[in-house]
Amino acid sequence: MITTDFSPGSPCWLDLGTPDVPAAAAFYRTVFGWDYEAMGETEDAGDAGGSGEAEDFEGGMFRKDGKIVAGLGKLTEKGARSAWMIYYSVADADATTQAVEQAGGTVRVPPMDLAEWGRMAQYSDPLGGQFAVWQPGSNKGVDLVDDPGSLSWTELYTSDAAAAKEFYGSVLGWWYSDMEMPGGEGTYTLITPAGLPAERMHGGLLQLPADQLTLTGGRPYWHPVFAVADCDATVATVTGNGGSVQMGPADVPGVGRLAVCLDPANADFVVLAAEEG
Repeated sequence: MITTDFSPGSPCWLDLGTPDVPAAAAFYRTVFGWDYEAMGETEDAGDAGGSGEAEDFEGGMFRKDGKIVAGLGKLTEKGARSAWMIYYSVADADATTQAVEQAGGTVRVPPMDLAEWGRMAQYSDPLGGQFAVWQPGSNKGVDLVDDPGSLSWTELYTSDAAAAKEFYGSVLGWWYSDMEMPGGEGTYTLITPAGLPAERMHGGLLQLPADQLTLTGGRPYWHPVFAVADCDATVATVTGNGGSVQMGPADVPGVGRLAVCLDPANADFVVLAAEEG
């Protein structure tokens, strides 16, 4: 499970890059009940569609019941697709950057300070999967996880699971355990931060043929899994507000009921109603 103690190697932040910030804010407000607070906005941040009072929709925060759950920003990188970026907590972003380079990854955004909040960097793994790290300052990460409407898992789709395990293990110190998927559909690798017990596993990776990684033209990609109370109801809200479904809803024994969704700008995410008990 994901917690807010943000041990090194665990997910601590996520943000969405989108071509239309007000539209994305309105979509996620409807789907998850999130409020959007634009940076520097002084008017009512709960009106995601905007009342015309505030014009700064280039970036801000999503909140659930007043607690920060994610960030939102304007997609500015030429040729980039709309996607969620997941950040993992590290003690030293500069040392992590060196480890990325030594392991064959690429530095997309070199380490940089964000005021007193912390230090961040963004990378691609050797096959092109994009991720980021956060060295905490005054800001450790999001305020709410593992509750309905918040991050509960992270997941990598990759064309080479063995290479991914080697890379992320060397960079972030992750431990792995493999489990066979139902129906002989392959092996799913569970991820746990180094030194933590199995109940603190925070994500997984799945090997898929490159021709099934259609969102990125064959490159690996990470996506967030959001906890929900009712998977089918959430999916209906997604499709009723301009989003779509890639897979599901489907029951996964021992996990719960889930669906792989796309928002109106084709950023992918998973919704999961976990099994009780």
